[in-house]
Amino acid sequence: MTVEKIEEVLKNGKGFIGFTVAGDPDFDKSVDYVVTLAEAGADVVEIGIAFSDPSADGETIMKADLRAAEAGSTTEKVFEFVTNVRKRTQVPLVFLTYTNPVFKYGYEAFLAKMKQLNVQGIIMPDMPLEEQDEFVTLAEKYDRSFIQLITLKSGERIPNIIKRASGFVYVVSSLGITGMRQKLSTDSHNLITQIKKLTNVPTAIGFGISQPEQMSQFKNADAVIVGSAIVNIIEAHPYDAEEALQNFVNAMKTAW
Repeated sequence: MTVEKIEEVLKNGKGFIGFTVAGDPDFDKSVDYVVTLAEAGADVVEIGIAFSDPSADGETIMKADLRAAEAGSTTEKVFEFVTNVRKRTQVPLVFLTYTNPVFKYGYEAFLAKMKQLNVQGIIMPDMPLEEQDEFVTLAEKYDRSFIQLITLKSGERIPNIIKRASGFVYVVSSLGITGMRQKLSTDSHNLITQIKKLTNVPTAIGFGISQPEQMSQFKNADAVIVGSAIVNIIEAHPYDAEEALQNFVNAMKTAW
């Protein structure tokens, strides 16, 4: 079965992108949770690869990275994990990782493996725009989406970032690192409007979204990204989170 392109899945709006760390709490259960998110209605699942210095992530995801590391996380182990995910679901997948592990594996080899595994996109929040040329060229060669992040501080850089956008544009709703927030900036609504004037690539907003009542703030986005709230559910129910995840995704999607 062919995996749909991210742009096609998100083009009609009201998309939901769920995040989980590969190997949290272990690799077998982590496969179950990706499948659960897909079956609950996640349009895309973002898979975090455990990293020792996740500069964009808050305490919740850092703790999940540690649990995955204890479960034996390596790049090859993550690829094996995706192979097992693909036996059970064809939901579009996106990697969230950092530049160093991809560089060490080899940019081209990593992208080739992504294509083999039907992982459609990759997010590397620590790769500066000025250093992306080689990776963007290779991502285009392998028809993989190198997903760009735009923040409330991107300013004059936005048009240049947009030129490289594919899959979706990751709109960062709040300054700082990932993590659940009670209050979210309303400035992101205007930022999404600005982005939509420059590109037809879908917009997905993340960082801090964790409650159904927050969804209405982002109706001009094509999708929301929820990470820490999902990771918290898995932390609270390491080996029996399926029902809680199903209920959470249903509640978030209903709130659209």
